[in-house]
Amino acid sequence: MTVERARLLIRVEGIVQGVGFRPHVYTLAHRLDLAGWVGNDSAGVFIEVEGLSADLALFLGDLRGDAPPLAVIQNIATSPLPITGDKGFYIADSVRGGMADVHDVEGAGAAGALIPPDVATCDDCLAELFDPADRRYRYPFTNCVNCGPRFTIITGVPYDRPATTMVAFPLCVECEREYRDPADRRFHAQPTCCPRCGPTLSYLDSLEGSCEGPLEKRGTGLGLGLGLGQVVAGEAALRGDAALRGDAALGGAVAALRAGRIVAVKGIGGYHLAVQADDEHAVRRLRERKHRDAKPFAVMVPDLATAQALCVLDPAAERVLAGKRRPIVLAPRRTGPGAGEIAEAVAPGAAELGLMLPYSPLHHLLLRESGPIVLTSGNVSDEPIVHRDGDAVARLASVADGILTHDRPIHIRADDSVVRVVAGRETSLRRSRGYAPEPITLGRRARRPILACGAELKSTFCLARGDRAFLSHHIGDLENYETLRSYIESVDHMSRLLGIAPELVAHDLHPEYLSTKYAVDLPGVELVGVQHHHAHIASCLADNRETGPVIGVAFDGLGYGTDGTLWGGELLLADLAGFTRAGSLAPVPLPGGTAAVKQPWRMAASHLAALSPPAGLPADFTADLPVRTRNRDMWEQVLAVADSTVGAPPTSSVGRLFDAVAALLDLYDVVTYEGQAAIALEQLADRAERLAYPAKIVRAELPLPPAAAAPRRGPDYAGPFLLLQGGDLVRAVVQDRRAGTPAPAVAARFHNGLAALTVAACLRLHERTSLDTVALSGGVFQNLLLLSRVTRSLRDHGLRVLTHHRIPPNDGGISIGQAAIAAARDTR
Repeated sequence: MTVERARLLIRVEGIVQGVGFRPHVYTLAHRLDLAGWVGNDSAGVFIEVEGLSADLALFLGDLRGDAPPLAVIQNIATSPLPITGDKGFYIADSVRGGMADVHDVEGAGAAGALIPPDVATCDDCLAELFDPADRRYRYPFTNCVNCGPRFTIITGVPYDRPATTMVAFPLCVECEREYRDPADRRFHAQPTCCPRCGPTLSYLDSLEGSCEGPLEKRGTGLGLGLGLGQVVAGEAALRGDAALRGDAALGGAVAALRAGRIVAVKGIGGYHLAVQADDEHAVRRLRERKHRDAKPFAVMVPDLATAQALCVLDPAAERVLAGKRRPIVLAPRRTGPGAGEIAEAVAPGAAELGLMLPYSPLHHLLLRESGPIVLTSGNVSDEPIVHRDGDAVARLASVADGILTHDRPIHIRADDSVVRVVAGRETSLRRSRGYAPEPITLGRRARRPILACGAELKSTFCLARGDRAFLSHHIGDLENYETLRSYIESVDHMSRLLGIAPELVAHDLHPEYLSTKYAVDLPGVELVGVQHHHAHIASCLADNRETGPVIGVAFDGLGYGTDGTLWGGELLLADLAGFTRAGSLAPVPLPGGTAAVKQPWRMAASHLAALSPPAGLPADFTADLPVRTRNRDMWEQVLAVADSTVGAPPTSSVGRLFDAVAALLDLYDVVTYEGQAAIALEQLADRAERLAYPAKIVRAELPLPPAAAAPRRGPDYAGPFLLLQGGDLVRAVVQDRRAGTPAPAVAARFHNGLAALTVAACLRLHERTSLDTVALSGGVFQNLLLLSRVTRSLRDHGLRVLTHHRIPPNDGGISIGQAAIAAARDTR
């Protein structure tokens, strides 16, 4: 009886580099006594394997079934090869480019190697970190095949040590032995190191004076940057004799924190600024130096027990907080006896607190000594997070008192991710470290490679090929040179890393966005202009792996419309290829343009000016309102601007409606960060209040965009254009305030009224079109009170509701929506 033997050529696609997949293949092949080899190339993992047919079947099954925890296998393709009689199995050298014959494997795609995100320190490495008998005891760069930096240190593919920033650290004898030992969890772990051969920690006290010449003043104009001399001087200072090294460096940083000082800490994806979370004076100094007046800071805590003392966490939130990705988790603050204590200035007046657990060995060591710390992005407000050492000394010298750093370079910056856990499901608000650049499946396969350039605020970009979209890490607000430089560097790096050369480039319609200008200046590509709110709805569809058509509700701050006005309260009948604008919030002037975004009282004036007084109230029923009294010097001037056609573009923005009501309820006349007034209004609302302000929907003629700007139309709609009368809500707010109704009840009735108005409009469109699915998107739907009211009511009426989970509903998700639309339109 003959025993059947065979040889297979195998291509494995997905996140299979940097996750211990080659060691997994090696171990599996040896266990089954198979011959051949495994290697990396720019397209993934390639395998030639020979043995008994039955053993090969087991091999293929276990290849996926027993894969390493960080691996994400998207496809396994096989083809038969002639038997060679090979003996033994080994890990082959990596190959730049692809193996030509391997690309010919039947069923293999052209996906390219997928890069893993950075991963929090695993339990095994954590045990070594605090074991006095272990040679990596208190070593802040401990990692293994299951954890540590990946995306932020990778310089190229295929993934091997020479293609990472660890190339500068040759392995010592002991690390080399572990690296070659199939039984060791550091078998072929590319970033592995130890105190003898790896990076070194250092601490430099008193950053002022570390750079040559005065620091340039921060600004928002393009063209600002640091001189080469400053950067070089900063790097020299970090390596100089004044710096503490190793464990002494950690001790110096802890002592500085305990003394109330601000310490810049080099993390996985960039520098953070740290202070003790219970030190009111230190937190206030950090706010002053960072020019961050009120926006809440995140807090890193040493363990779950500390997190539970500060916030109310359900089991799902605890799992996300302690998981491998380690995002900042927004959770309700705990109050009353037994609640943990932090400085009031950390999150002044906020009902939620952003918490995260340590995700690098350095964090674990620091938190073990210091306790909870504020950990905020290492930058001056409005600039990207600093990640280069010389820049850190130069740019943070005016903010930090000392710097805790090391000599392992960060190749690409990645800020912390931010999520909420709602009803047991994780919802992304900022997708970055720990998530990027994992792919998201598009609902429509891209015929050609795509770059989608995103918006202006919360900027991201997206690269797409086939059915995979690679949403970038968070870049920031594209409003200055440094952020634009970071954006361009990141686009170039990810394009090269993923092997995607875009042929289609999607961009926002706003001609002044830097992302739009960047797209227009790219040579040799086909441009696809995408309307902002259509991209919002498409991002929600992509998040839910759907293609439409749907009733799309896009509520946000501002977005450029096809008619040249500023949209922000849109009802779209949409699929991925196109949309019809079926309704919106009734537009009002935006007096002063962008000035009204920073000064909510202007929107209160604009909405009030659009109202006629109700019966029983004086002709000027707004004369004695506190918001008008506080701004009396500018009120009439702003009304004059609102009444003109210059300096007051019309807007249908729901975000600006929230601003107006917040000002009417005396919350904010001026804000210092996006969404501040709306967040305060949501927080003020009485959750027990069930009354809702009534508001009408007015039928109007369907506005058609100019032919040059006309989008591809979505589902057919012959009905009237629906104008949602936000003014009715504003009038009711004023009447209730004049009647002495408590502000929390007024805030709740406004939320309830807006929710009812939104649902009523969706039901009218459902009756006209028979569409039974509603997609909710835009930054306004980060408001949990509004989101829950709208979602529950729509479902009670029998409609399906799509919301965001993996992709942010805010402008951070715009780019993947643009990519999905570009793919759907590219049909020729």
